[in-house]
Amino acid sequence: MSSIGKMTVDFNQVSGAIKPMNAVNNGPYGSEVRKTGNFSDYKELHIPFARLHDAAFFADYGGEWSVDVHRIFRDFSADENDEKSYEFEPTDEYLKTIQAAGTEVFYRLGATIEHKKKCGTYPPSDFLKWAKICEHIILHYNEGWANGFHMGIRYWEIWNEPDCVNPDGSNPCWQGTEEQFMEFYQTAAKYLKGRFPELKIGGPAICYYNSGFSQEFLPYARKNGIPLDFFSFHCYADDVDYLAEIIEKFRALLDENGYTDTETVLDEWNYVGGWTGELYQQSIRTIMGLKGASFVLGAMCVGQASSLDMLMYYDARPCKFNGIFGLSGDERLKTYYVLKAFSELRELGGYVKPVLDCGNVYAAAATDGKEHAILLTYYDKNEQESAKSLKVTVKNACSQGPVIVEYYLLDEGKDLKLMREERFTSNEFSAYLDVENYNAYLLRIRPKE
Repeated sequence: MSSIGKMTVDFNQVSGAIKPMNAVNNGPYGSEVRKTGNFSDYKELHIPFARLHDAAFFADYGGEWSVDVHRIFRDFSADENDEKSYEFEPTDEYLKTIQAAGTEVFYRLGATIEHKKKCGTYPPSDFLKWAKICEHIILHYNEGWANGFHMGIRYWEIWNEPDCVNPDGSNPCWQGTEEQFMEFYQTAAKYLKGRFPELKIGGPAICYYNSGFSQEFLPYARKNGIPLDFFSFHCYADDVDYLAEIIEKFRALLDENGYTDTETVLDEWNYVGGWTGELYQQSIRTIMGLKGASFVLGAMCVGQASSLDMLMYYDARPCKFNGIFGLSGDERLKTYYVLKAFSELRELGGYVKPVLDCGNVYAAAATDGKEHAILLTYYDKNEQESAKSLKVTVKNACSQGPVIVEYYLLDEGKDLKLMREERFTSNEFSAYLDVENYNAYLLRIRPKE
């Protein structure tokens, strides 16, 4: 082994809860009864939240009739108070499927990204009317309006990536100016928060930290008293530590502008080493494999340790950014297993932050006071890095008697396969691992029966 690293996990040091770092964009499709699509596999992941963005690209979610404001309310000149002006049924079916999988809906109000023909990304001709249309969408899903539901959807996000810019200077998400967007957002946020004070109204899903847009948006929001229950942003990268840096930069920017209680939601992210040419093609291949899964696990671990409130992987929709399921829908890819492992930490509940002295090893631990788990991966974007020998010192896991430690490995050939078991009786013991770059381990620690 090229190096020896150390990790210490003290299960008496619980610091808050395991956060929803395993949320995603979009839901399942198919039927649990008929065993079609990926519904059963998705449900097994215990995904906490599904953000509804780019759902219109996929026919099984309702396609061009689903989710987006302009797809539900198709004639902007129509009466927003008349239920006949709305086409809810395709979105109804999609949201019912998500909730049937045990996942909570995170509703993005706005439009799917438009790379070519523009339709839903133009500034509405009447900002207040657009807000009132959104009001009726909320009423339909939360208060039963128009033969609707009582789904209890808490998060309502206004728009997506107003600052996104293509290499040719065009914007696939907002066809107006920055000034127009800020006025639009102010109108919508104030109206919806006034109408539904109990809900979380936020946005605007900033595309880049370095675009400068957030540096303009947040002072504008502060000056104009715009409510902001949560602030959403995006970050695609190939460096886990860079992701952690961006999270804290946005947190600092919010605090500087007086939004100290505003939640932060990184609601689009994935492995991307570059957006053009071979770097982009290599990124797509990486997303589908073990390296992409290791990056995902590293990101969830640093997100859990950071100030971030929620992390939402892009994308669970069948597409080239989906490292969870194969395009056939019934193939579990490597990222499926890291999401599954993280859900076990969520079920245990209490977060324990590992103390690490081992570069490029990322970890999180959890306990419910009786059972415990440690999840870790070795991620270095340099694929030639050698394996590491890791000493994991565990404290206060045996306070109720002897324990069994089960070692589950995720690598190229194994999908969280049980490799060995060990019995420990001391209240402090050490476990030893040899970890290859991009491999992951789940250590389950349970009382000996």
